[in-house]
Amino acid sequence: MKSIAQLVCEHPFFQGLDSEFCDLMCGCARNVRFDPGEYLFHQGENADYLYLIRHGQVALELAVPGKSPVSFQTLHDGDVVGISWVLPPYHWASDARAMSLTRAIAMDAHCLRKKCDDDPALGYAVLKRLLPILTSRLNATQMQILDVYGAPEQQP
Repeated sequence: MKSIAQLVCEHPFFQGLDSEFCDLMCGCARNVRFDPGEYLFHQGENADYLYLIRHGQVALELAVPGKSPVSFQTLHDGDVVGISWVLPPYHWASDARAMSLTRAIAMDAHCLRKKCDDDPALGYAVLKRLLPILTSRLNATQMQILDVYGAPEQQP
């Protein structure tokens, strides 16, 4: 059985991170599990964790008044769930729901922020890993909007 340190350092999000930094991050980590249909978090709640998916599927959803939630992205093994922990006001921007049995590493956001604040090089290394994820999700959301509303008509 692998230790939490091995699981954290082997996760794609932390691969290639200086081993000293990775060891620091392990103090913020614990294993968690979510059953199908169970919510990891809800929009508007405090963003207290960063989740590293080890196994499973998690849907990011938006609540639509009077309708079923709208799923806008599905995340899988090796993905990261919950990047709202990094910037104030530290509230979730969407819901996250397990679509299958999901095993993850929950990284305590308060602990992560303190470690990143105390060591700017670590904070920069973490941000360099988060920004491509944020950009990718923004691009995917833009593509979905185009699918729903159609591409704008070209002006001659």
